[in-house]
Amino acid sequence: MTYRVGPKGQVVIPKSIRDHLGIHPGDEVSVTLEDHGVRVEPVGAGTDLGGSLAGFELTEILEEDRRLEQSR
Repeated sequence: MTYRVGPKGQVVIPKSIRDHLGIHPGDEVSVTLEDHGVRVEPVGAGTDLGGSLAGFELTEILEEDRRLEQSR
């Protein structure tokens, strides 16, 4: 398979390869130069920030801040 590099230097990783490697939107990948090419590898699984911030009630805090700003 060959792919064209876009005007911003971007190349799309085909869905079948992303699925095979477990790469999802927002995941980090490592790009390294090798002898005659480039290697792209997943750095790790994506992090669901909702899970890591669960219980902090950030939405409620931000909504209250917004209400206070609007009332000024």
